[in-house]
Amino acid sequence: MWVLGISAYYHDSAAALVHDGRVVAAAQEERFSRKKHDSRFPQHAIEYCLGAAGIDMATVDHVAFYDKPFLKFERLLETHLAFAPRGFRSFRMAMPVWLREKLFQRKLIGDALRRYAPKFDQEQLLFAEHHQSHAASAFFPSPFEEAVVLTMDGVGEWATTSVAIGRGNTLNIEREIHFPHSIGLLYSAFTYYTGFKVNSGEYKVMGLAPYGEPKYAGLLRDHLIDIRDDGSFCLNIDYFNYCTGLTMTNERFDALFGGPPRAPEEPLTQRHMDLAASIQAVTEEVMLRLTRALRRDTGMENLCLAGGVALNCVANGKILRDGHYRNLWVQPAAGDAGGALGAALAAYHGLLGGARQVAADGDAMSGSYLGPEFAQDDVERRLNARQARYVVLSRTDMLDTVAGALAAGKAVGWFQGRMEFGPRALGGRSILGDARSPEMQRTLNLKVKYRESFRPFAPSILREDVADWFELDGDSPYMLLVADVVAARRRAMSAEEQALFGIDKLNVPRSDIPAVTHVDYSARVQTVHEDTNPLYHALLKRFKALTGCPVIVNTSFNVRGEPIVGTPEDAFRCFMGTDLDVLAIGNCVLYKEQQDPALKLDYKEAFELD
Repeated sequence: MWVLGISAYYHDSAAALVHDGRVVAAAQEERFSRKKHDSRFPQHAIEYCLGAAGIDMATVDHVAFYDKPFLKFERLLETHLAFAPRGFRSFRMAMPVWLREKLFQRKLIGDALRRYAPKFDQEQLLFAEHHQSHAASAFFPSPFEEAVVLTMDGVGEWATTSVAIGRGNTLNIEREIHFPHSIGLLYSAFTYYTGFKVNSGEYKVMGLAPYGEPKYAGLLRDHLIDIRDDGSFCLNIDYFNYCTGLTMTNERFDALFGGPPRAPEEPLTQRHMDLAASIQAVTEEVMLRLTRALRRDTGMENLCLAGGVALNCVANGKILRDGHYRNLWVQPAAGDAGGALGAALAAYHGLLGGARQVAADGDAMSGSYLGPEFAQDDVERRLNARQARYVVLSRTDMLDTVAGALAAGKAVGWFQGRMEFGPRALGGRSILGDARSPEMQRTLNLKVKYRESFRPFAPSILREDVADWFELDGDSPYMLLVADVVAARRRAMSAEEQALFGIDKLNVPRSDIPAVTHVDYSARVQTVHEDTNPLYHALLKRFKALTGCPVIVNTSFNVRGEPIVGTPEDAFRCFMGTDLDVLAIGNCVLYKEQQDPALKLDYKEAFELD
């Protein structure tokens, strides 16, 4: 049985295709449209999924949508009625699009699907609740026969936090916390207040937190959030504007924290860093209390996480180290894009009763390499059309060349195999660098990514070597766990270095791998496994043979405000618009100095802020 899952019309639209419960293909629409967080109907992603499977829409048995629009509309109406007459402006702005489009999504989706299959029957279209989709995306691909599943995000229809129990092919939601009480929206409020983009910049707040102290955590607990012993919570809505307004916070929030929101691109101060540290600390407290209580109440040893809050890899690492669960698994596409996959799996296993086969080794996500790939002759044809100059090497020579370039301090674009599904580059569409270099972090941020200098980079490391370098002795294939660099690899800080202000601290090497060591000695670790990405694993082995170090910098192949590259053309364009030195696509290797200077692009201002 073929089930196509879709998420759309809010942010991060995507499509995923499942055959008899097996995940065949999945991709975000943004990778094709080149519009970051594209929310439109995922036309290109659907076409890719069908093409990857070699089928057409007429072969698909069911299409599953990731939430229930009528329940969302009910929340919108009830919220505005509860707060009336406040919020009339936002209500007036929201109504036309609901009355014109969103209330009729069944028809809109059906009409769109009939462009592929004129005989598509509306009865083939199924709807899952938002948190059901998230929970299904986490449990069904996990390596567990049974698990407790915690979903936390901004808001679905009504739920903002939910607990489900998964056993075999069943998944039942047991508890929920409802809007407007949301840890995801609380975090987004601080994202907005510290000058970053909501539904995009939350990871910046997480990256900024180690520069500060949680000086405002007490104010949060006293005025904004009541956290119970079991981790359930209630927000004081008097300080927020998201229920009825066009901003996340209000004047009362400003007064509590000593000023108006930071404007985008305004200089960051220690106060902003302390605010980031404070909301991060409170979020971790909520998640730890919740997961501890769930372990006590359910007795289950396996935990799955999904929803946008599950992308908080710092909190995930603390849950793992907390020791209450034997195993933790996080859906790599934990946000709304992953809802497409979850909807398909919820439909197949839940609504249609399909059997579930737990992966014998690892999980069922295939390393999250579920997107498009390009054959060697296709790569060469596309590069030729762009007048790119390249050499074609054997696989062995290509690996040796790239490993040598990394060891020489070069910044390398790496475009290989299938594209990753989810927000993280995992060695398919990556920019790579030498983790041993004290300059690499700053170089990649300012000259390649064109983004804020404070943002840390993640290490990719051979799975077999991870315990020698990080305080982690387990799998972290999806870059969703933070662990500290082991003491033997650290460098002690002098009193003068410790006294440096905020971001100045980052320029001080603090370990043998300074390019991936954050100011608190932490790193967002990706373990690289030979069975899921043999080529990337082989590159790391070559680099280790050259340098004695099995760790390299891995960041997504894009600049700020741009989606991760999806095609060889995208990769070449980004290569020519940045200070990348080398580009490896398939067996093709390109050097910047050999390219036609007329093809160089001014990429720095090409995309909006992220």
